Amino acid sequence: MNDERQSGRRSTGQRKKKSTRQSEILEFFSDAGDYDSDDEELFDYEDEEIIQRPVRRQREERRPVSRSGSGRTSSGNRSGSARRRPAPRRKKKPSIVPFILVILVALIIGGGLVGMKLYERLSYSKEEMPLESYYHVSGPEDVPVVIGTDHAEIRALLRDGNLYLPLDFVQQNLNSRFFYDKVENAVIYTTPTKIYRFEEGSPEYTIDGEIVGAAAPVWVMRDQMPQIELTFLQQYANFSAKRYSEPERLLLQLENGEVQKATIEKDTQIRYQGGVKSDVLTQAPAGSTVAVIEQMEEWSRVMSDDGIIGYVENKRLSSPTQEAVMVPVTFTPEEYTSLTRDHKINMAWHQVTNAAANDTIYDMLANTKSVNVISPTWYFLSDNAGNFTTIADASYVQNMHDKGIEVWALIDNFTNQVDTAEALGSFTNRQNLISQLVPSVLSVGADGINVDFELVPQEAGPDYVEFIRELSIACRKNNLVLSVDNYVPTEYTGYYNRAEQGAVADYVVIMGYDEHYAGSSEAGSVASLGYVQEGIEKTVSQVPANKVINGIPFYTRFWRTDNSGVESEALTMPVAAQALEKRGVTAEWDDTTSQYYATFEEEGKTCQIWMEEKESITAKLRLMMQYNLGGVAEWKLGQEDPVVWDAIEGYMNDSLQ
Repeated sequence: MNDERQSGRRSTGQRKKKSTRQSEILEFFSDAGDYDSDDEELFDYEDEEIIQRPVRRQREERRPVSRSGSGRTSSGNRSGSARRRPAPRRKKKPSIVPFILVILVALIIGGGLVGMKLYERLSYSKEEMPLESYYHVSGPEDVPVVIGTDHAEIRALLRDGNLYLPLDFVQQNLNSRFFYDKVENAVIYTTPTKIYRFEEGSPEYTIDGEIVGAAAPVWVMRDQMPQIELTFLQQYANFSAKRYSEPERLLLQLENGEVQKATIEKDTQIRYQGGVKSDVLTQAPAGSTVAVIEQMEEWSRVMSDDGIIGYVENKRLSSPTQEAVMVPVTFTPEEYTSLTRDHKINMAWHQVTNAAANDTIYDMLANTKSVNVISPTWYFLSDNAGNFTTIADASYVQNMHDKGIEVWALIDNFTNQVDTAEALGSFTNRQNLISQLVPSVLSVGADGINVDFELVPQEAGPDYVEFIRELSIACRKNNLVLSVDNYVPTEYTGYYNRAEQGAVADYVVIMGYDEHYAGSSEAGSVASLGYVQEGIEKTVSQVPANKVINGIPFYTRFWRTDNSGVESEALTMPVAAQALEKRGVTAEWDDTTSQYYATFEEEGKTCQIWMEEKESITAKLRLMMQYNLGGVAEWKLGQEDPVVWDAIEGYMNDSLQ
C-alpha cells in the first residue's frame, strides 16, 4: 500500500514537473508570438492526465441517472454529478516537439540551400573550352600564331603538312627583301650580289638563273597574298618557331628580350578568364612553368610553354623570376659593301638635252671650285618596257677624268612620256633596263649612276625600291657608284623607303629645294633654312650621314600675286639680282628663312622674291657641316653667281666660317 502511494506520489510529481515545463515552454512561445492558446488544433498532447480522462467518462456513463432529472439517484440521494459539478475540460496542451522539428527541418533545408549557393559560387568549374574555339580556328588550313606572349593578328597557313607565313608579315618583321612581282606572279629575293626567283607552288627556284631545289614549295597563294614556307624562311631570317598540334598552332619569338617565369606549385588549370567559374583551357600540373604576363590581386595572366594564354590563381604560382629570351642566330645576311668615298662629295648636275650640249661643260666648269663629281643628264627612260635613249659621251668622261672629276651618269623618268609604274612593275622590264644601262655606262667609262626618278606613284613604291635593289647588285658587281635622288622627306613620300636606299645604294641625295614650286598655291622660298634642316634631319634619321648628299639650288623664283591667283618663274642667281636692281628694289635679310627677301607692287600685282646667293648658300653649308654629311650637290651648273664657289670650297675643306 505504501509502495502504491509512493508510486502515486512520484507519478503525480512527475506530472507536475512535466506540466511546469510545458507551461514554461508555452509561455515562452506565447511571449514570442509563436503560440496561440486558443488554437487547440495546433498541438496533440497525449500526457497522462488526458489519457485517463476517457476512462473516467466511461465510468460516469455506467452510473444510474435520475429519471426525474432532479439530479438524485434512485435511492433519493443527490447524485455525484449533482453533488459535484464536473470540472470543465482542460484544453489540450500543445506539444513543442513537432514545432521544434519543423524549425530544425527548416534550418536544415535553409542551410542546405545556402550551402548549395555557396558551393555553386565558390566551387571550381570543370567546364572545358575547346582550344579550336579558344583560338578561333576557322578551318583545317587555319593556324593561329602566338608571337612572344601575345596572340598575333596574322594566321599561318597549313598546306600539305607545311606551314606558311604571309609575305607582308615576313617583310615587316623578318626579312624586308622578299618582294612580290604582281605582273609575273613571282616572289623575288635579293642579296647584295644575287637575285632569287621563286614561282608559285614550285619546290624549285633560281639563283641568278641557276635552278635550285627546295624540300617544299617556297611559296603558295592564299587570299591573294603570297605565303612563304616556314622552314625555308628560317634560312633567311633569325627567329624561333615552335609548332604544336591539337589544334595546330605556331609560337614565334622574333627578338631577344626578357620574360617573367613562375612554377606551378600545385596541380591546377589555366582558365580562359580570371575566376573559378571560367572555362578551363588546359591543365597545369605541379612543377610546370608558365610565363607571367600580368599579375593582379588574386589571379595572373600567364602563358603555358605550348602557347596557351589564360589565367591562374596566384596562390598556385611561385614568385616570378626574370629570365632572358634569346632568339637563335641561324642567318647571317651577306654584307652590303659600299663604294661610299672617304672624302666629301661635291657633285654638280650638268643638264644636257642633246649631244651637242655636252660641250658646254668646259665653260661651265671654268669658275667652279672643288667640284669632284659631275652628273650629266645622259639617259632618259623612253618606254614602259625599260628602254631608254642616251647622249652619253666617252670623250666627255675622259676629259673629266683628266681634271680629277668622276662622272655619275644620270637617268631620269620624266623627259619622255613614260608610265613609271609599268616600266618598273615587272622583273622583265626592270632587268631589261638594268641589263642595258649598266653596260652603256661602263662603255663610256663613267664611274657611277645617278637615278633621278621623280613623281613615282605610291602604288609603284615597292617596285621602285626593288629596282634600286636589283640595280645595286649590277653596280656592285661592276664597281659603279650608285646614288639616288630624293625629295625632302614628307609623310606622303615615305614609300620611297630611304632607309632601304641607304642600305643598298652608295649615296642618298636630298633635292633640298622646291619648297615652293611652279604649281604652288602661295608664294614662298625655294629653300628656306628650316626646310633644308628638316630634310637633312629626317634623312639622317634613316640613312648614315656619310651617305647623305644635300642638294642646294642655284636658282630662285620671282612671284606675282593678284586676285586671279599666284604665278612664278624660275630665275638664275644673276638674273634675280638684275631683276631687283632694274626696279631699284633692295632686298633685306630675313632671319626666319636665312635669305634676302624683297616685295613690291608692280602693275597691280604683289611681287615677292626670296634670294639665293652667297649668304643663303653659306647658311645651308654651315648647317650641313653640323650634320657631318657626305657632301653637297648643286642644281644646276651655269645658274650660279661664281662667288658662291668660295663658300662651297670653304665647306669642302672645312674652312667655312
